[in-house]
Amino acid sequence: MRKLDLELAVGVFMIAGILCLGYLSIKLGRMEVLGGDGYEIEAVFSNVGGLKTGSSVVIAGVEVGRVKKVVLDDYEARTVIALPTNLKIQEDAIASVKTKGLIGEKYVEITPGGSDRVLKPGERIRETQSAVDLEQLISNYVFGKL
Repeated sequence: MRKLDLELAVGVFMIAGILCLGYLSIKLGRMEVLGGDGYEIEAVFSNVGGLKTGSSVVIAGVEVGRVKKVVLDDYEARTVIALPTNLKIQEDAIASVKTKGLIGEKYVEITPGGSDRVLKPGERIRETQSAVDLEQLISNYVFGKL
């Protein structure tokens, strides 16, 4: 009987450990299991410069959402951005691809506009600024094209 109690305790401990590991993986990876509260908008860039699914979306230095998808559409990068329902983006907002630090990860920065009209789910941010290509800038400088 003692052996059965010991095996049961080890089994319960292992299941609890696996559940905790799964929970931490989801939270640290910032994944959504059941879908999040919010809505999606789109932004089209000529160059996203390495922006990936799951990258941060920032307004005024505060992380407010995530990049849900980055796909090639008619030789441009179409990004789908997931935002919380309580955040309203004006139709004249500007979306820019920025870099954290000199060689850091890419993120999308949204600069709010002044319009009274806000974007509805599925609509597109019209004004975008693509990522700065550091290699191209250095090449232009070295070869005197600047």
